[in-house]
Amino acid sequence: MAQDFAITNATVATGDGGAPIEHGTVVVRAGKVVAAGAGVAVPAGVQSIDGTGKWVTPGLFSAVTDLGLWDVEAVDTSNDSSADKSPFNAALDVSPALNPSSEHIAVSREGGVTRASVTAFNGQSIFAGQGAVIDLGADAALVMRPRAFQYVELGEAGARLAGGSRVAAHTALRNALREAREASALAPGGQRQGDVLLTRADALALAKVIDGTQPLYVGVERAADIRSVLALKAEFPRLDLVLVGATEGWLVASEIAAAKVPVITMPMRDLPASFETLAATMSNVGRLKQAGVKVAIGMFAGMDQPRYAPQQAGNLVALTKVPGATGLSWGEAFAAITSVPAEISGFGGKAGVLAPGAVGDVVVWDGDPLELSSAPVEVWIDGVKQPLSNHQSRLRTRYNDLDETYLPKAYVW
Repeated sequence: MAQDFAITNATVATGDGGAPIEHGTVVVRAGKVVAAGAGVAVPAGVQSIDGTGKWVTPGLFSAVTDLGLWDVEAVDTSNDSSADKSPFNAALDVSPALNPSSEHIAVSREGGVTRASVTAFNGQSIFAGQGAVIDLGADAALVMRPRAFQYVELGEAGARLAGGSRVAAHTALRNALREAREASALAPGGQRQGDVLLTRADALALAKVIDGTQPLYVGVERAADIRSVLALKAEFPRLDLVLVGATEGWLVASEIAAAKVPVITMPMRDLPASFETLAATMSNVGRLKQAGVKVAIGMFAGMDQPRYAPQQAGNLVALTKVPGATGLSWGEAFAAITSVPAEISGFGGKAGVLAPGAVGDVVVWDGDPLELSSAPVEVWIDGVKQPLSNHQSRLRTRYNDLDETYLPKAYVW
């Protein structure tokens, strides 16, 4: 059951992009935030928790991750993050495969992550399928919004999947969108034309992309490829585009901003690891933000765990002190891992922020959350206090001070 509680005398970061508030109070009732800030009165009958010396923030929102889709990445039977041999692609829906008991979810929850947008990754098609938005509460009902977005891979990766060329990838994408438009226009029981490449399920899934009711997340890195993606709106004006990656986004930042297309990226990329990332720079996020682009930190998958988001955000704050570099203020950096990814995911004002009416996701930290030495000490999701124990923490406790008296005989020298 959701708890009614208030945390007082803490440093409060609301996640809205503003600076932290000293001696602040956060009030949560019936699973929702009621108030947050300075001078907030605690209602009668509400449990008050002294937050002196602590920081209080909204839960972190991890955008474009694979949480809950695999247990051991190298063990195929435990890994549902891609479907290499499936006859379907755009119709694939991650929701039924998500595992609320995944240790990766428990580890991320301990790190202060309370919400996430989860996607599968490409098999043999440029389309990876439909992602979902989840909460990381310790219960079985983790899916907040199934089929929340469609993911398509372009650029170098898309070229490989489509037949070896960007030309093939864009042809495959445009053909798929046209087939989806035609399929959605058919009367019930109507017959599709004979020259079709998509299954009926894939075409109908993409119909939601065509009419703009389902966002299209596009994996793309190179500046020229980003321009090609933005140009799609000339043919399909209702597309709700989100750029994922956009390593060279800073080169076309004004064009992205003019198109009002948000970006989800991993910020600390500064190496030209491929031809599509030759212009990589740690200033990418800062320059995009300066140009007016809505930018979220995300893309935590595999070994890049969602709980590392504060480290990435903190590095962007540090960049403001590097001559010639462009970073973010503390408030902007923290918003990039809370309210901004929530907004891009369709939960603006409802998650990733401490504001009246938002979900009661509250994290208490033992210090500045963007400092490596800080960690969560308490986490609430929807006003419910969460367990922070997981396999990693139990192993740490077990071996932190092991009494060798009880070791097996094999350890006796």
